[in-house]
Amino acid sequence: MTTPPRVTFFHAPQTRSGATRALFEELGVDVDMHVLNLKAGDTRKPEYLAVNPMGKVPAIRHGNALITEQPAVMMYLADLYPGAKLAPPPGDPLRGPYLRWMVFYGSCFEPAVVDKSMKRDPAPPSTSPYGDFDTMLKTLTDQLARGPYLLGESFSAADVLYGSALNWMTQFKLV
Repeated sequence: MTTPPRVTFFHAPQTRSGATRALFEELGVDVDMHVLNLKAGDTRKPEYLAVNPMGKVPAIRHGNALITEQPAVMMYLADLYPGAKLAPPPGDPLRGPYLRWMVFYGSCFEPAVVDKSMKRDPAPPSTSPYGDFDTMLKTLTDQLARGPYLLGESFSAADVLYGSALNWMTQFKLV
């Protein structure tokens, strides 16, 4: 019996990769953490750009698989460790809503938050990925009001993802 490869986690403190670090804690698994120093420009060095040409964290390597983009990293990990029950399995009625909220993060939530934090107007509604900030946020808060978690009574990787982001948003008074 072969031992499955360990996950290598590329992390920079005080960045969005903190949510992935929190997810590893929820999963209760060991990881090979590769800490990058943003002030030293580690994410712009050729060694890291070979991992993620965008120079962003988080990223993970698992065997021959290289995964970037925070929601994709978190979905991969939640599926990789099904015993932690942080992702509804395929066929579960909550799988679709789980995937919706994981994808909503990168396609709607984060672009809206970035535009708001930069004091930029969104693109016209017909071309904006999120419409407008208030509608995006109401969509999320209406779902959270059904709580206690995004999926109702089921805690998932989506809660780790949004918990970290909402903490950041409140610290910077974006909500």
